[in-house]
Amino acid sequence: MSKQAKREAKQKASTRQLIGTKAVTDYSLQTYGHGELVYFIIKPSNISVLSEASIGTRIYALMTVLKGIAEIEMLCLNSRENFEDNKSFLRSRMEAEQNPVVRKLLEKDLGFLDRIQVQMATAREFLIIIRLRDEKEKEVFPYLSRIEKSLKEQGFSVKRADKEDIKRLLAVYFEQNVTTEKFEDFDGERWVIFDE
Repeated sequence: MSKQAKREAKQKASTRQLIGTKAVTDYSLQTYGHGELVYFIIKPSNISVLSEASIGTRIYALMTVLKGIAEIEMLCLNSRENFEDNKSFLRSRMEAEQNPVVRKLLEKDLGFLDRIQVQMATAREFLIIIRLRDEKEKEVFPYLSRIEKSLKEQGFSVKRADKEDIKRLLAVYFEQNVTTEKFEDFDGERWVIFDE
């Protein structure tokens, strides 16, 4: 296939094809060639208030889980907005701006973004990912339940991600969108009115 043909095929590809996903199910993300991904959301501990012994215990518990389940992959995402690009833009505009009044307004905008970011405190979301490959359907849920039980037994606050959680994770990962409450299955879905 020529470069031109590849470029045209890529332009015609859907968003799902471009990111390599087939579908979002009630419990997983189905991908092209990379298996089916099941996400477990781990609620993080505030280690700044834990003693050194407690932190050691948490590390040992995670090590126990990782040794017991070889298929585990881990992911860490921002679960709040990141304003660094906006702040960088405002700084460059302030340097280039000749009008002192506009420069003062840009400084105030920069201060406002700093305050918002401090209030939100950079929150993270920790995910355990299990990649299902060729598992029989009747074996999948008992297998996932065992993993969830193992995580809970080691003291982790864990939840298996459902369809809405997975869509939110994709939105945060691909477009840094953390403010939308309900994500659509298809772009523009909310504007379609049936039976009219």
